[in-house]
Amino acid sequence: MKVVLHVDGGARGNPGPAAIGVVVSSPEGEVLEEVAETIGPATNNVAEYRALLRGLERAHALGARQVEIVNDSELVARQLTGAYKVKHPAMKPLYAEAVASLGRFEGWRVRSVPRAQNARADELVNQALDALG
Repeated sequence: MKVVLHVDGGARGNPGPAAIGVVVSSPEGEVLEEVAETIGPATNNVAEYRALLRGLERAHALGARQVEIVNDSELVARQLTGAYKVKHPAMKPLYAEAVASLGRFEGWRVRSVPRAQNARADELVNQALDALG
């Protein structure tokens, strides 16, 4: 089974209150699950990784063997493919966890898109942050 993960993370204040949004869908676009959660104080980049990790967790729990990750963080996408090195000490453990999690799948790919093409995941981030008050 293959799933498409639309993931997004954001912080208001960077760092500041942060949240993640995840949409797990079939390749045909059928939404299987959505996640909107706050994650406490974090930077935007940490929130992006936390969204990815939560999405991979949900994909694995649903029995996915292959994942296509769609996000609007070029940094995360390029770090995962090896085009960029992970230099920030706080990001290294998140990156390592993401690589380990990706290893549980038979295949994966990641692509970075403009925010407009990741709109639902972005909405979920904002819903979670708005619920904080």
